[in-house]
Amino acid sequence: MSEALAQVGRTARARADTALRRFLGTETGSAAVLFAAAVAALAWVNLDNGSYLRVWHTTLAIRVGDAGIQMDLQEWVNSGLMTFFFLVIGLEARREFDLGEFRERSRVVLPMLAGLGGMLGAIGIYLAFNAGGQSAHGWGTAMSTDTAFALGVLAVVGKKVPERLRGFILTVVVVDDLLALLVIATVYTDEVVWQKFWIAVALFVAIAVGVQLRLRLGLLFFGLGVASWVAMFSSGVDPLVVGLAGGLLFCATQASRSNLEEATDRFRGFREQPTPALLREASVALNASVSTNDRLQQLYHPWTSYVVVPLFALANAGIHLDGQFILDSFRSPITLGILLGYLVGKPVGVVGTCWVLTKLTRGRLRPPVGWAAVGGGGAITGVGFTVSLLIASLAFHNTDLERAKFGILCAAVFSSLITWAWFAVVARMPKYTRIRLLLGGSEMIVDLADPVDPERDHIRGPADAPVTLLEYGDYECPYCGQAEDSVRELLAEIGDLRYVWRHLPLEDVHPRARLAAEAAEAAGAQGAFWEMHRKLFEHQDALTPKDLRLYAEELGLDGERVLQELRDRTWADRVAADVDSADESDVAGTPTFFVNGVRHTGAYDLQSLLRAVREARGRAALPSRR
Repeated sequence: MSEALAQVGRTARARADTALRRFLGTETGSAAVLFAAAVAALAWVNLDNGSYLRVWHTTLAIRVGDAGIQMDLQEWVNSGLMTFFFLVIGLEARREFDLGEFRERSRVVLPMLAGLGGMLGAIGIYLAFNAGGQSAHGWGTAMSTDTAFALGVLAVVGKKVPERLRGFILTVVVVDDLLALLVIATVYTDEVVWQKFWIAVALFVAIAVGVQLRLRLGLLFFGLGVASWVAMFSSGVDPLVVGLAGGLLFCATQASRSNLEEATDRFRGFREQPTPALLREASVALNASVSTNDRLQQLYHPWTSYVVVPLFALANAGIHLDGQFILDSFRSPITLGILLGYLVGKPVGVVGTCWVLTKLTRGRLRPPVGWAAVGGGGAITGVGFTVSLLIASLAFHNTDLERAKFGILCAAVFSSLITWAWFAVVARMPKYTRIRLLLGGSEMIVDLADPVDPERDHIRGPADAPVTLLEYGDYECPYCGQAEDSVRELLAEIGDLRYVWRHLPLEDVHPRARLAAEAAEAAGAQGAFWEMHRKLFEHQDALTPKDLRLYAEELGLDGERVLQELRDRTWADRVAADVDSADESDVAGTPTFFVNGVRHTGAYDLQSLLRAVREARGRAALPSRR
């Protein structure tokens, strides 16, 4: 399927690849590939252990003169390619701070502390089994949740869980990754060559300064990043920290309408005169309309999810299994500490921290979802894999390493089954109880800056409906035409829904859109706004003044009056007011939907809108405790 076809049915924000949904979609989609890679590693080791070891212990050296780096293939994957994985984690963490739930800073505290609580719970159980022994040094193996596996399992076993749970769990596991990387860089680093360490820091500071100055020197930044990685590796500190810190540098922003309009003008100039100079200007303008954070995620995220992490699993998940090994492993404090740390310590730590903070703050800090969802989310944090295997390879050797890997794999399987069972039980509860336990009473962050005004806005449906679906649209936009069909079906299916239309004519690409919007307002002055609204969508390719007068007359209106008001620009200010309100809410494209003031970032087919509206209706029925 082409890129253009793949975008059909998605909102502008989703098409711009800036929504959390895209990150989650890639992570959940890659879980199957990751699982297959782990199974392939197990099969390879048990069929031909010798070839597995030979391949991954093959030495690869890169030298320039007398200087160079030499590692085996497994180490190149673990310390080299995985740097890009942590780069993506850093990018996503920064995006959550800039555009997601973290933009309201008070919401950062609870998931951060929940992530920390889960880690401490798992570490505590591991040390309870291993205290006083040499294996106690491996406590870091039991603390980190795997992002791809956890979100993938949650998508499969919890298809009806609230969307916000996935965002909450993503926040928790990002905290896991941040702290785990700090542990790797400190606890599991034997000796630091400080001169090279500070060289790595200086190179990284140069990148940070360039980013702050908004210099567009991608190749230079990449070169400095590689140099910083080499210096950090030579210092003895795991260079993965360079990737994570690098991702945190790049802020995420919404595409602004002014930048998009400039990009359109530049591209139009190139279309008229396709010269290399105009091509460069158009490329620069297009890049400027999308944040560097989003561009880097677009570039690296699929590669890390579908290539790097599965390759890591193939290189690290291989364990030679037999009956005696399994029996000995279940007697080993290493395996039991990791297994129970993940199955008990992580869920109890995450859920317990959320509960204690909610009680201590009297509800000021609370999970964004209900307690049943928090419980299921806590269970899924027991899926440790990528970072756990990475730390295990640093903390253990030989048989101990094999037992640690076995505990990590068993914990992933059992946590997945527990999560499935948990949500299966919740799904069988009475409807109102299930909604209350899944959604909770936490307030959503309102994205709509200009509230609905019954005196000004065009509204269909009951005035006291529990859910309001607001759309910013353009009568000449083909995506809005597709969305209109979904909206009509939605209104027909749900009686207690209030629908609001606001104009956002994109004149740089749709030259007749503003005139059509003013025609709708002129028809509204004669009591036929929604009739004209429908006519305009039925004839999106014919919106000349003559056409608009004809549509008015077909509706039994005074066509000459409509035409005169178009000439006089009678309704220009009314349309401009809607456009200004769109700018206040960072709406740059059409169609853009808001459900009870919260931006809808998913598809706009009937089923996606229906799910969003039903979830909002369920949440509206619950008492707010904020």
